[in-house]
Amino acid sequence: MPDAPSPHRRRVRYQGTHPRHFKEKYKELDPLAYADEAEKVRARGQTPAGTHRSIMVGEILAALAPKPGERALDVTLGYGGHARELLRRILPGGFLLGLDVDPLELPRTEVRLRAEGFGEEALQVRRMNFGGLAGLIPQTGPFDLVLADLGLSSMQIDNPDRGFTFKVEGPLDLRLNPQKGRPASAFLRSLSEGELAELLAENADEPLAVPLARALATHPAPLDTTTRLAEALRTVLSRDHGLERDDPETRRTLQRTFQALRIAVNEEFKVLDQFLACLPRALRPGGRVAILSFHSGEDRRVKKAFQEGLRTGLFAEVAEAPTRATLQEQADNPRSKPAKLRWAIRA
Repeated sequence: MPDAPSPHRRRVRYQGTHPRHFKEKYKELDPLAYADEAEKVRARGQTPAGTHRSIMVGEILAALAPKPGERALDVTLGYGGHARELLRRILPGGFLLGLDVDPLELPRTEVRLRAEGFGEEALQVRRMNFGGLAGLIPQTGPFDLVLADLGLSSMQIDNPDRGFTFKVEGPLDLRLNPQKGRPASAFLRSLSEGELAELLAENADEPLAVPLARALATHPAPLDTTTRLAEALRTVLSRDHGLERDDPETRRTLQRTFQALRIAVNEEFKVLDQFLACLPRALRPGGRVAILSFHSGEDRRVKKAFQEGLRTGLFAEVAEAPTRATLQEQADNPRSKPAKLRWAIRA
């Protein structure tokens, strides 16, 4: 008996002439089918919903200098924009292994890259946290090129179901892998006032860490959504510190708080330290690594690891200072403003 045909699924309907919510943007969310529409969004200086604009592509390619036949490792595959450009330069004969911890976005990225003609002989993907690099290298051997982009992808930020943005209502989740660990709402409830203050100071350099921690720890209602946490922060900033709701410093405080929780929930500093400790073993002699960071704590760890590697002879050369996105790129893509790129060459 033949299989029954799949029922037709109508697209999400929306009010008015243009979609307002993430799930309604069916054209942007399917850039393969609606490439022209996605290009119009990019031409306006925006990033189409569910996609990502890769940061500092030219600078990364200059640091890694990919050549045909080389083996590359992208430990944060994301949307695949950096990987695509690397593949174009290491083929023919080259190979790229892409890692990502996100079980929702990784399959979509693989579909896009396969559709562009990158087969199994050139590209393989694996769902894993790059903190587990030490267990991977004995299986794969070292690489000529290693890339780590430590920033969030726009797909994660824009989707309110992931809980990464305070702009719209969503669960306070903040997990890169929503199938593992505790969401940020549960993690936040487990912290004492002192622990929360320490976290805000360490993970976000928050100058109001102590009063904010006191307000959140004593908040009468559960802070289980993005907007409830944002509202609690705006209230204390307005009441106790005279900051208007739309004040730029209010926005920066919200960003720092969400960032601090995200780093803690995903143990991002611990994962980065594990990666950096194993990194020299992942590189062939003369191999190049480029790391794109978006937080002072990340950049300090990368700088220290590279300088220590240079001192001990593991690295032959390291970046003397971080490279920043050009003013034009920062204007075209504001999410590139905090990015810092450092590179090193294996001895």
